[in-house]
Amino acid sequence: MNPEDLIRRLGTAGVGDVLADAAHRSAYASDASLYRVVPLAVVRPRSADEVAATLEVCRTAGVPITARGAGTSVAGNAIGRGVVIDFSRHLNRVLEVDPATRTARVEAGTIHATLQAAARPHGLRFGPDPSTHTRCTIGGMIGNNSCGSRTLGYGRTSDNVAALSAYTVDGEKLITGRDEQGRPTAEGAKEITTALAGVIGANLAVGRTEFATFGRQVSGYAVEHLLPENGFNLTEFLVGSEGTLAVVTEATVRLVVDPKYRLLVVLGYPDFGTAGDAVPAILPFAPTACEGIDSRIIEVVRSRRGPDAVPPLPAGASWLFVEIAGDELDAARERAQRLATSVGALDSLVVEDPVAAAPLWRIREDGAGLAGRAPSGRPAHAGWEDAAVPPAKIGAYLRDFDALVDQHGLSAMPYGHLGDGCLHVRLDFPLDKPGGPGRFRAFLEDAADLVVRYGGSLSGEHGDGRARSELLPRMYTPAAMELFGAIKATFDPGNLLNPGVLVDPDPMDANIRVASAQPVRQPLAFAYHHDSGDFNQAVHRCTGVGKCRADNTGTGGVMCPSYLATRTEKDSTRGRARVLQEMLDGDLAPDWRAPAVHDALDLCLSCKGCLSDCPTGIDMAAYKAEVLHQSYRRRLRPRSHYSLGMLPRWSRLASRLPRLANRLVSAPGLRRLALFFAGVDARRSIPAFADRTFRKSFRPARAQGKPVLLFVDSFTDHFAPDIAHAAVEVLTAAGYAPEITTEKACCGLTWISTGQLDAAKRILGDTVDALQGAVSRGIPIVGLEPSCTGVLRSDLPELVDTDAAREVAAATVTVAELLARTPGWQPPSLAGVKVIAQPHCHHHAVMGWSPDAKLLKSAGAEVTRLGGCCGLAGNFGVERGHYEVSVQVAEQQLLPALRNAAEGDVFLADGFSCRTQSTDLAGVPGRHLVQLLADHLPKER
Repeated sequence: MNPEDLIRRLGTAGVGDVLADAAHRSAYASDASLYRVVPLAVVRPRSADEVAATLEVCRTAGVPITARGAGTSVAGNAIGRGVVIDFSRHLNRVLEVDPATRTARVEAGTIHATLQAAARPHGLRFGPDPSTHTRCTIGGMIGNNSCGSRTLGYGRTSDNVAALSAYTVDGEKLITGRDEQGRPTAEGAKEITTALAGVIGANLAVGRTEFATFGRQVSGYAVEHLLPENGFNLTEFLVGSEGTLAVVTEATVRLVVDPKYRLLVVLGYPDFGTAGDAVPAILPFAPTACEGIDSRIIEVVRSRRGPDAVPPLPAGASWLFVEIAGDELDAARERAQRLATSVGALDSLVVEDPVAAAPLWRIREDGAGLAGRAPSGRPAHAGWEDAAVPPAKIGAYLRDFDALVDQHGLSAMPYGHLGDGCLHVRLDFPLDKPGGPGRFRAFLEDAADLVVRYGGSLSGEHGDGRARSELLPRMYTPAAMELFGAIKATFDPGNLLNPGVLVDPDPMDANIRVASAQPVRQPLAFAYHHDSGDFNQAVHRCTGVGKCRADNTGTGGVMCPSYLATRTEKDSTRGRARVLQEMLDGDLAPDWRAPAVHDALDLCLSCKGCLSDCPTGIDMAAYKAEVLHQSYRRRLRPRSHYSLGMLPRWSRLASRLPRLANRLVSAPGLRRLALFFAGVDARRSIPAFADRTFRKSFRPARAQGKPVLLFVDSFTDHFAPDIAHAAVEVLTAAGYAPEITTEKACCGLTWISTGQLDAAKRILGDTVDALQGAVSRGIPIVGLEPSCTGVLRSDLPELVDTDAAREVAAATVTVAELLARTPGWQPPSLAGVKVIAQPHCHHHAVMGWSPDAKLLKSAGAEVTRLGGCCGLAGNFGVERGHYEVSVQVAEQQLLPALRNAAEGDVFLADGFSCRTQSTDLAGVPGRHLVQLLADHLPKER
């Protein structure tokens, strides 16, 4: 069936939100796994009735169905070649929280963090706690039987689900739960449940001997729950069936009381295997978590985020993070201290402050993304990432596993839930090389045999999916495999529910996305140094962990503002990466100019939030610039590329007669005409040109001081020269003698953001020539506009691949960075000043805003830091077609903060875009850091 016919049939059945364009099909062709399976269409149901209608249409047409939550599956169990049902868009509500019974009723697409937020006011929480908790859905957790870090304390998802509402493939509603006596019940689908009972009755010996041998045995179907002695518990049986038996629409989950205190005990060991050996001695202390990492991941964090990103750790090369929880602090503290000194650690640390513990836990949470680059420097892939063995054997298993990795010529950064015997790892399979898939298969076969020798499970929490289902006969007997087939046939005789998974699986080396990637043959504008100059490697950095789908703005994050506005997968960083991968690997988006590629990139703000916030280091702003460059090179461009993309050039012309320019663009008729031809939305204002630019009014200081070179960007020079004057005042007071760059020095930002990269490289080459003399004399370059400073620090060496460019990048600093390293400098007092700070996205992503935060704190200011993007983001928010999304982004953090601001609060925004947005949408002007400091400098009498 073709997508058009399918859409028509679904529409006739009352299913309205159906996506079948190339961009969306590309975005949903992969999850967080290695695999690419292009769907016919994506359905985002608004009700359970629409789910039933979708099943009816697909069953009649013989179209497969795959249920999907957040698409964070690393085993490939959230992709399919028919209809993908995305529950996360609409069916995502917490329907009820009942403190009396300690339960909650949720729709399948409910995000884990949303459920926790609803339960928290009652002192409750959902026990399972996966590292993807900010974006994974409860339905997805049910599909895989997810566990997470705190399984030791709260159990698996199957231990925490009380009832399910689901549809079988033939459209029957199946409701499972327990009666008043606590006995398992099932209503509906009578024919199926009766047949299932018969299948189990004929296979009791297999069910009693091959399942539930230890806590993390997740592979295959959880047959143990159907045994008579367990009450034929369909609820817990369906958890972990990976959407192959029924489609869950709603669940009632158990909640637990959140303990008052959580202490983190960090234990240091000489190596990972020795850390594993300590697990049996740790478990009697009843920890709620026991996580392991080693120096390989620590070094990646330090290299990616700087040496301060990892707090001081106890001596050792491997560490266990053990959580001791309780309602009595003294009792928890005593237990933690005894643990720290009695389990053979080289050194230990007890952290009682949750704020101090958070950055340590973050390392573990970001493990899947951080491990996306192997110690070899090559991309590291999922495929064998969550095998588990009985905890008593984990140390020996870790040593043998490392030996196996070496034997196959691979490298890895392992981490995981060692207290449960579960190891996470990504490996640098040479999938892009000839014979790569074969080496992948050979390793997985040997790894499966190893884990089976230890009495373990191929999967400990992620499910078998496409990566491991073919290996199940190595773990289970032929009788058990026949039982799995009989169970599947009872529920889904036509094999329409998630085919290729668990029963009659697809080959594990089929449909591997990376293996089909084609090299880019066109000359590239960016160097892609971190990816060996390979655009393909750069795009495939996205492992699909989906952090871009989480709302991180409350903790100062930026990524991904457009996804948070639209909640549409193609508008996420991951979705865009998938479409770019399709451009390289597939056929839905065959080249740079493909409509699907431009559709996916259209709402990318080029905020660079992903550069810092994505664990894998995706730089979608650079990729978008490259796509625009390749698409429009030597071709006619959109109007905004000529107007906004060359803004510095037009600003220089306007500065000759600024008052005339302002009158012309403010006249009603001319204003509308100018905005139209510029490709700018008519609802936007046109910033006024300054009567006198900073360059024309600057006078070098006569006082002696250390020289600094003030980078005079076009925005500051032509629109906000007062900022540059304030910078001179602040720097002079700090003992510097500011000089300014020549007009020849431009960062080329507007050319970069519109993909005019040949021009940008010429401009930046001239800039390097203009700055090299000062750099060679050791003079720092001080940037005022964060986006321009970010270009010099990050984009410059990628576009101008010379030692001189790298030296300029290394010499470029922000004002806060310069003042922080100025001996004896003290900020003026800002005591009593309340600051609402909007860090510019590029400031956050490239330079980091912590020096500014420390400066403001040391000055005594009371600071509220906003996360997210302002929504204007250079040319994005003013271009036609982007206004509504720009406002939606501003509503995430900026506009609510400005509406709630008290009289006298200072809105601090170093970015020209941020100040323009606040003025346009809220009538609130912003102040630059240097203006705030200059306002409070001691005045000479």
